Amino acid sequence: MKQGSALKITDQIRQAIDDSGLTRYRIAQDTGIDESTLAKFCHGTRGLSLDNLDPLCEYLGLRIVAERKPTKKGK
Repeated sequence: MKQGSALKITDQIRQAIDDSGLTRYRIAQDTGIDESTLAKFCHGTRGLSLDNLDPLCEYLGLRIVAERKPTKKGK
């Protein structure tokens, strides 16, 4: 994992897939995501749609939290 900087969301999800100890085949079967789509995502050659991201995160027990940086008013 990268140190000193936050990982991108996609990198965190890829790491969670790796850390799960499950095969991509099992994850694909259990989530309904096409196995080739999942493989391309894991290899970094393709992203995931929100339709695929939602069940994948639920399956892996992940929660995505979006935080906004405070805006500077008056500038």
